[in-house]
Amino acid sequence: MNILHLKYAVEVAKTRSISKAAENLYMGQPNLSRAIKELEESLGITIFRRTTKGISITPDGEEFLQYARQIVQKVDEVEQIYQNGRQKKQSFSVSVPRASYLSFAMADFSKSMKPGSPAEFYYCETNSMNTINSVVREDFNLGIVRYQSSYEKYFSDLFKDKKLASETIAEFTYMMIISKNHPLANKEEVTLENLTECIEVCHADPYVPSVPMIDVRKSELTDFVDRRIYVYERGTQFIILGTVPDTFMWVSPVPQQLLDSYNLAQIKVKGSDKPYKDVLIFRKDYRLSDLDREFICAVQRAKKQYFSPVEDNS
Repeated sequence: MNILHLKYAVEVAKTRSISKAAENLYMGQPNLSRAIKELEESLGITIFRRTTKGISITPDGEEFLQYARQIVQKVDEVEQIYQNGRQKKQSFSVSVPRASYLSFAMADFSKSMKPGSPAEFYYCETNSMNTINSVVREDFNLGIVRYQSSYEKYFSDLFKDKKLASETIAEFTYMMIISKNHPLANKEEVTLENLTECIEVCHADPYVPSVPMIDVRKSELTDFVDRRIYVYERGTQFIILGTVPDTFMWVSPVPQQLLDSYNLAQIKVKGSDKPYKDVLIFRKDYRLSDLDREFICAVQRAKKQYFSPVEDNS
């Protein structure tokens, strides 16, 4: 067993494909398969099972890969230090829900990049399932997961099962954003029934562990509304809301400057009181870096700036 063998195993686990891993490692597939077989024989365990659907990881493999990832990460850090004239690369990665206050926090945090020092920051907007899986696979060091408070047990059990530490960073109820030109924008009080003739813009990929997707969608969608536009990308939602008549969307509090850019109004709707949480997650065996802590502070600053005391109970 050597460092290369460890790197090979980590890449196969990441891609769940011998051919894809070989492509990423710039080597032939037969050579990679032979190296993995030699590694398994030297350890006396089976790390991967080959199935008709691809590669799966055995329980012994999961345990081995926890150590292998840590070793590969440390080796990479040492290489970066000495290959860059002892300048350690600033490295940061986070996977988050599609939330404007978090993108503003990321912009604030990005100012912490030190001039004259190599740096790589990764910021991914996606749904809760993708965030959890990417943190477990170590594609990202930090994640923020959003869910209705009523699903607390489902997510708590999942975090425990996946060996993830978790910490609530924000609690809120959704606001509605709508064009300033829409009649509801000037209405003294807006209720859910007022949305009957509107078009709901919503994210297409909600997720709650162990709950059927049809039930998750039902809990996230608005009663009385039968016209919807599903989007995956946050920027597109603002363009639609600002240009398509009668559209609205449920969101965590949005910074005023962003609303003004798209001619949107943010409204508290009577009867819309489902509590939500944004929860920070990371692997229990991961030690938060100084950059991680700076990002968390930036999120807290953004929350303080853009959430009213009523909206934020955390």
